[in-house]
Amino acid sequence: MSNPTHDPFYSSPFGPFYRRHSPYMVQPEYRIYEMNKRLQTRTEESDSLWWDAFATEFFEEDATLTLSFCLEDGPKRYTIGRTLIPRYFSTVFEGGVTELHYILKHSKESFHNSCITLDCDQCTMVTQHGKPMFTKVCTEGRLILEFAFDDLMRIKTWHFTIRQYRELIPRSILAMHAQDPQVLEQLSKNITRMGLTNFTLNYLRLCVILEPMQELMSRHKTYNLSPRDCLKTCLFQKWQRMVAPPAGHPQNFKTEIFPTNHKKGIFIFSLTPCHCLLGLYTVYYG
Repeated sequence: MSNPTHDPFYSSPFGPFYRRHSPYMVQPEYRIYEMNKRLQTRTEESDSLWWDAFATEFFEEDATLTLSFCLEDGPKRYTIGRTLIPRYFSTVFEGGVTELHYILKHSKESFHNSCITLDCDQCTMVTQHGKPMFTKVCTEGRLILEFAFDDLMRIKTWHFTIRQYRELIPRSILAMHAQDPQVLEQLSKNITRMGLTNFTLNYLRLCVILEPMQELMSRHKTYNLSPRDCLKTCLFQKWQRMVAPPAGHPQNFKTEIFPTNHKKGIFIFSLTPCHCLLGLYTVYYG
């Protein structure tokens, strides 16, 4: 019986040079290239469904996006969850941006058990602004991405730390208004803050309130409950978690269900911030 043709690229799993193939098909940096290509297909008619599909393609269901930068009043750090990520990208274009893409230079990759980390210390977010004037903004910083170690290779965490930014205006525009001091003064003013428009910054500030309310919004969409019923259900579950006895200890009904005034005061005080947020949700959506 003749032996089959030997494949020079075949490596036996019992041999010393066998290596398991990785489950992903492309490099992490190429995923950013694909994201840039997808952003180029955006049109003025792109609605919330388009942005939801965009986020689903590139971000995991439990993904988070973090932006860190320093403004005039001190350092800022905003972290938003998966449900708020589509709206974040749409606000970039609603603030006057016509093009958005990311440039990565000298990025480093590291592999872990369930994720791939891409660390780029020289990342540039390039945005083209059509209003109030044609301006190219280059926002430079460090981008750290964590990808899921699977075939989809979607982003689990996105952290962009902004260091500096530059706003570039074509010489032709300056030449056209060289004799108009008022226009030149307007051109000398920045249209962004650390490379971000006021539209995006206002949304990030709003996310500070919206992020803790994601449980309410999710329950409202899933069970079609009224805002007041969502409020009652979330507070009741929070109360159940607080009064639940430790594992392995018998439950004292009177002590757990009817706590003393001291415990009740602590309970009410701890729920005060939650009441404020849930009350805001009731007013806004009710």
